[in-house]
Amino acid sequence: MSAASAEGAGRVPLRVIANEWTRIGVTGFGGPPAHIALLRKLAVDRKGWLDAREFQDANAACGLLPGPASTQLALFCAYRVAGPAGVIVGGLGFIAPAVILILALSLVFLAHTPPLWIRGAGAGAGAAVAAVAMHAAHGLLAPSFARVRSDRARVVRWGAYLVVGIGAAALLGPYLVLALLGCGLLEVVIERRGLPGGPLVFVIPGAVSVGGIGALCWTAFKVGALSFGGGFVIIPLMHGDAVHTSHWMTNAQFLNAVALGQITPGPVVATVAAVGYAAHGLAGGVIAAAVAFAPSFSFILLGGPRFEQIRTNTAAKAFLSGAGPAAIGAIAGAAVVLAEALREAWQFGILTAALLALLVLKRGVVQTLLSAGAVGVIAALAGAPLPH
Repeated sequence: MSAASAEGAGRVPLRVIANEWTRIGVTGFGGPPAHIALLRKLAVDRKGWLDAREFQDANAACGLLPGPASTQLALFCAYRVAGPAGVIVGGLGFIAPAVILILALSLVFLAHTPPLWIRGAGAGAGAAVAAVAMHAAHGLLAPSFARVRSDRARVVRWGAYLVVGIGAAALLGPYLVLALLGCGLLEVVIERRGLPGGPLVFVIPGAVSVGGIGALCWTAFKVGALSFGGGFVIIPLMHGDAVHTSHWMTNAQFLNAVALGQITPGPVVATVAAVGYAAHGLAGGVIAAAVAFAPSFSFILLGGPRFEQIRTNTAAKAFLSGAGPAAIGAIAGAAVVLAEALREAWQFGILTAALLALLVLKRGVVQTLLSAGAVGVIAALAGAPLPH
């Protein structure tokens, strides 16, 4: 931490924190990369509250923590310039706009009898969600592989973790988190003991409970505290619980919820509010969002003063080396699950077009989803069958 930035900590008025972090929460379309760019522009380039190295170190430390990294970076930046009170004020400003907007849209898209054009928009955008998942996994592959490419043994383990993640997302449903944790812990053991990578074996316990507020809180907690490797890994963590275990949503509604989380600004984890709404109404949406974001607030309030140690912690790095590629695999596996959830032939046409737009033409996620939604509206008004 530089002397200049240390002097700046705690001096920024909370009113400024509220205004600036809410502005990022309202305008932060594009997911974590957009949030990080906006935070850097604010805290480093415009205001000079943090120097460039401190910002990079904080970003690296947040990447080693479970949960939404860009949200944790936003909280840490607020902590650095305004202390614990800044974490609360800045965090609410950054998170609340996305949660409020998703809950408002859920009232329309997840209603029992939405208008025809709304159903068409949801079916169209939902059809493109699997392509968005594949795009997210594709974008994470290269930087993840670059960290291990110089070590043949680590490359082999990286590939194994990736395959485990794909299989876990497709087959384990709500128990996916155990595969992520298992990969991370196995890598910690291998790194500490110098063991060769061997077969990966996970013991999956039986189900504990379904439905109810407790089940919703567990789903939200997994999203906020046990997700690794990028915002889209929350999708496979939520899908099994929301659709198959607790039956809060149909596959079509879940696809709608994911699409809402992608086209709204702010943190992607706010998608869990739509799942909470489907489970237990507006109160459920608020509870789910609060539980999902609580770990991030805790990590920063308790660990903010020790971020340098977190960034250089070898166990944390080793854990992410295992859990990270497994999470990327889980995102790719989720794309398969989400594609299988499509029911109408015309939706597969949209999925194919979305894959082309994202992976070949390099179009943006928001633009692709909005275009898919518009095609869905046209299809619905033209009399195309809609999923239930």
